[in-house]
Amino acid sequence: MEKEILAYHETMETHEILNLKTVCLLKSKLMQGLCFDNDLKALMEKDVQQSIAAINELKEFYKGARTNYIG
Repeated sequence: MEKEILAYHETMETHEILNLKTVCLLKSKLMQGLCFDNDLKALMEKDVQQSIAAINELKEFYKGARTNYIG
């Protein structure tokens, strides 16, 4: 199977989504330490797990990213 290469705009968008999911992961993980409500903690833990799964999925797309631009 041929390796798929992302277009430049797809590379940029994938990078932006990866950054967003990383920030979401960090925020939920940090807020768990400040939270005393167990239901809210469980919801944030679920968000952490979903963010990790999304990041891992995005990393697979990012392998086909174009990182050099020759204009």
